[in-house]
Amino acid sequence: MSVLCFALFACAFNLLIGYVGLLSFGHATFFGGAAYFTAHAVKVWGWDPLAGILLGACGAAALGLVVGFLAIRRQGIYFAMITLALGQMFAFICLQVPFTHGEDGIQGVPRGRLLGLLDLNEPLAMYYVTLAIFLFGFFAVWRIVNSPFGNILKAIRENERRAVSLGYRVERYKLGAFVMSAALAGLAGGTKAIVFQFATLTDVQWQMSGEVILMTLLGGIGTLIGPVVGAAFVITLQNYLATFDFPVTVLIGIIFVVCVLVFRRGIAGEAMEALRRRSL
Repeated sequence: MSVLCFALFACAFNLLIGYVGLLSFGHATFFGGAAYFTAHAVKVWGWDPLAGILLGACGAAALGLVVGFLAIRRQGIYFAMITLALGQMFAFICLQVPFTHGEDGIQGVPRGRLLGLLDLNEPLAMYYVTLAIFLFGFFAVWRIVNSPFGNILKAIRENERRAVSLGYRVERYKLGAFVMSAALAGLAGGTKAIVFQFATLTDVQWQMSGEVILMTLLGGIGTLIGPVVGAAFVITLQNYLATFDFPVTVLIGIIFVVCVLVFRRGIAGEAMEALRRRSL
C-alpha cells in the first residue's frame, strides 16, 4: 500500500516534469496538505473515508491553483525556487495552525467503512481500495498524456516559443497541468493518510518533495511506468535496509548517482530503449 501511494504521487509529479518540463520543489505541499485535510475530515468531522480522500484531492487542487498562479509565470530555476519557498511557507503554516496539532500531527485516523459497507480495518480490503485508487490515478495520467491537451503540453515542453507562435495560451495550459498534478498528488496524500492512519509535518516538508523527485528520476522521467518503478525501488530499499547499521539515505544517494551516470533515462527508460533497439 505504501508503494502504491508513493507511486501515484510520483506519477503526479512526473505529469508536470516529464510532460511539461516544470520542476517543482514544492509538491509535498499538495501531498501533505491533502493528508491533513483527509485526516481532519475523517477523524474530527466523521466523514466517510472516500469523501475525506476526495476532499483532500480537491484541497490539493485548490492549493495547486494558488501556487501555480504565483509560480507559473517564471521558468527554470526561478519556477523551482518559488515552489520551494511557497512549500516552506505552507509547512510553517501547518506547524502553527491548531487543527494540524503541530509537531504531533493528526494521529489515530480511523479507517472506518467505505460507503458504510466495506470495513477498511481489514488489511486486504484496504489494499484493494488503495489499488483501485492508484489504478484510477494512473489511468487519469495516461488519459491526460494521450489526449490533445497532453500533446499541447509536450509541444510546450519541446519548444514553448513555437507553441506561443501557434496561438496557444501557454500559461493557461501550464497552470491546468499544474492543478491536475496537484490534485493527483492530493489523491495520493489523502489515501496515504487513511492507509497509515496519521498525517504529520514529514508529509509537507521539502524532504518529501526531494524524495518524489528521486523516485521519478530513478524510474525514468517522461515515461508512464517509470515513476512506479522508482517508487517501488526506493520504498523497498527503505523498508528492507531500515534495520541495517549503514545509513539508508547514503546508500540511496550512492545508487542515485550510479543510476544518473549509467542509466541516463532511468531504470524504466533504459529498459524501454533496450526493447526498442531489439525490435528494430
